[in-house]
Amino acid sequence: MFQFKQFTVEQDRCAMKVGTDGVLLGAWSPIPEHTFSILDIGSGTGIIALMLAQRSHAEQIDALEIDEDAYEQAVENFENSPWSDRLFCFHAGLDEFIEEPEDEYDLIVSNPPFYTEDYKTEDSQRDLARFEESLPFEQLIEAADLLLSENGIFSVIIPFKEEENFIAKAKEFELHPFKITRVKGNPTSPIKRSLLAFSRNEITNLKPNELVIEIERHSYTPEYISLTKDFYLKM
Repeated sequence: MFQFKQFTVEQDRCAMKVGTDGVLLGAWSPIPEHTFSILDIGSGTGIIALMLAQRSHAEQIDALEIDEDAYEQAVENFENSPWSDRLFCFHAGLDEFIEEPEDEYDLIVSNPPFYTEDYKTEDSQRDLARFEESLPFEQLIEAADLLLSENGIFSVIIPFKEEENFIAKAKEFELHPFKITRVKGNPTSPIKRSLLAFSRNEITNLKPNELVIEIERHSYTPEYISLTKDFYLKM
């Protein structure tokens, strides 16, 4: 169990536990003004959808999860939250979900599986959650283009090494980055993650910024504390 300030996340049946990536995306993602609907693709425990429920007044917050155990756990986490009337989880894959799309979304978020290296573990459930082939970036971007409202925002967190490729693929669907934050664990470590937010409007001279998580072990930077203080109990 992971206790946040306003909600609790049970995670004993999820392959992918609550981690920094999900918390970063949930706290960082821009939320369009007058957002009515949000979609979290590959929801896992439901952590990002729950964070966005806390941050927004969106009336419809949908989550999509293909793994049955994770889906059931997300449903429980939603039902036990203060925003249970606004949160709903679909048990389906993305390809199935977009066959007959019923809604457009003002914000689409995803912390997609992104271990693209050629190895597998003995845990097939964890592999499904972590490997990019189970949710290819191109399929994710195509779905975002299909489901995003005219003035909507699409936000993801991916490995920094995939940033250029992901932006190029998004451009093919006329989705353009307007906010880029590159994440480092500490001041001397290499950039590990990219937080990317896209819209249908092309921005010129976009300047990425940088977020450092820790000054040293368990000593967090003011920027990271500011970003996550509404969620973490000890921030």
